[in-house]
Amino acid sequence: MNSYKIREIQPKDNQQVKNVVQSVLVEMGVPKVGTAYEDASLDNMYAEYDKPKMAYFVVEESGKIIGGAGIAPLANSKENICELQKMYFLPQIRGKGAGAEMMQKCLEFAKEQGYEKCYLETMPYMEHAQRLYARSGFRSLDKPMGDTGHYNCPVWMIRDL
Repeated sequence: MNSYKIREIQPKDNQQVKNVVQSVLVEMGVPKVGTAYEDASLDNMYAEYDKPKMAYFVVEESGKIIGGAGIAPLANSKENICELQKMYFLPQIRGKGAGAEMMQKCLEFAKEQGYEKCYLETMPYMEHAQRLYARSGFRSLDKPMGDTGHYNCPVWMIRDL
């Protein structure tokens, strides 16, 4: 039995989610500019995802947020494509199946919203994440899609829903 639960973000989670995202990016040595680290949305993730066809889910264990991921429309895309956004997990939850469970939750939500494809961007050295994405049906792209503003994320992937 897992000691964590996955649920939708609540307003009280905002600071903890921001801390998770930024601490994982620092841990991975990700540039702070041109990545999720500097996204203004981190200040109020609940409000950012409290919109139609959007959701952010958190992993909670013993009252602490230790991971999360979201689904939102891909910015500046004319196609019916969503983006898997801000999927980050603290070290203590990695390797316990939470990533695969979160991926399933996000992709199910995306399908329910009527999206046809799911896109994501990541960093080349986030190898564990890329393996999870590949196991989940994502394939590599040669160039980015939409306009995420994350020009320092040079790995692009997509999958059909």
